[in-house]
Amino acid sequence: MSSTPGTLYGLAHILARAYHGDDLQQLSGELIARIGDDGQDAAALLDLAIVRQVQGQTHAALDLQWQALQLQQHYRLRSNPLRPACRLLAVMGPGTVMDNTPLEFLLEHSDIALELLFLGAGVPSLTSLPDHDVAFVAVCESDANQPLLAGLQDVMSCWPQPYLNRPLQIAALARDGLSDRLAGIAGARVVASQRFGRGELANASGLSLEYPLIVRPANTHAGHGLCRVAHAGELAEYLQGQVAAEYSVAPFVDYRTPADGLYRKMRVACVGGDFYPAHLAVSPRWMVHYLNADMLQSAANRQAEQQFMERFELDFLRRHAAVLSAIDDRLGLEYYSIDCGQTPDGQLLVFEIDSGAVVHAMDPEDIFPYKRPHMLRLFAAFRDLVHRAAAGGQATGQVAPGQLAMGRRAA
Repeated sequence: MSSTPGTLYGLAHILARAYHGDDLQQLSGELIARIGDDGQDAAALLDLAIVRQVQGQTHAALDLQWQALQLQQHYRLRSNPLRPACRLLAVMGPGTVMDNTPLEFLLEHSDIALELLFLGAGVPSLTSLPDHDVAFVAVCESDANQPLLAGLQDVMSCWPQPYLNRPLQIAALARDGLSDRLAGIAGARVVASQRFGRGELANASGLSLEYPLIVRPANTHAGHGLCRVAHAGELAEYLQGQVAAEYSVAPFVDYRTPADGLYRKMRVACVGGDFYPAHLAVSPRWMVHYLNADMLQSAANRQAEQQFMERFELDFLRRHAAVLSAIDDRLGLEYYSIDCGQTPDGQLLVFEIDSGAVVHAMDPEDIFPYKRPHMLRLFAAFRDLVHRAAAGGQATGQVAPGQLAMGRRAA
């Protein structure tokens, strides 16, 4: 097992290539050749795992990742500056690209070097930690990650360097408990999601469900398996096409803008208690995601996003400043994002809060000329957050090697 960190292309590089139309076959060939030449090239295995995930081959990707992590747990990015002003260590867990905060996008062209350290069930434990100035707990909330986050709480309590994002605060972002956590905040309406087993929903007549409702397999994102059902019969039809054992169910909230009848969904990033616009998606469809909102095709949608970003502080932030501040106080995290809308009566409608949403500047500048300056401002705020942590943080103790053994891999 090498003590020198493997050097990765990384998620941001690979996803940007795919986003701009690269089919990734050339990169796949390069990585496969490296693996063939040296079966111990953990970085090539881990990069190929990312490629396979981007291509939709999740099972193959996770197998490649597992092979890589048996060889090495510590990696650095090719894009790192040669003479960094600060070294940030991302504490990560095994899983898909959505299971860890994609910090690479936030550090684009910065003076901060990012290194990745994987911990988790079945990952070989380390005898010592890599040198770094600040750590960031990048493990995101999910059912699979809850045990890792619980284990990391004790580890991070005696971490030898300052760190950002406490594990138990991340764990508390679960969609199905968020409305309880944020209860009582004036001006906020949080979508009240509940978890049900398949058998419970199959006998929905015994449940107090408010139709129409939104249902999706538990732990899914980006609209996968998401459906609006108007009555118990439609719910039964939905379940016939699904195989998941558990589902998240929430009442449907009509958040169309009264003036034009369109749905508007915003992503707002919080960096050290300050809020920044990440994107606005506009659609006539209730299931709004940036990639399905015709932002490339619609100049009107882009104009709406431009106005949202350029007037963010004077409009959106001014109207919701008290709500956002109250949410931030409840969460106790240094970095996260909120996916939200606005109800017709002007309340902030919170769909989801996540520490792992992709916040990026990959959109083509010839089509989105207004967007990059706002993203660079957000990235600069994150850079400043890391530097402040490095300058003002206190070492909390010393991690014993045995603490880095996080249990066995699930069968």
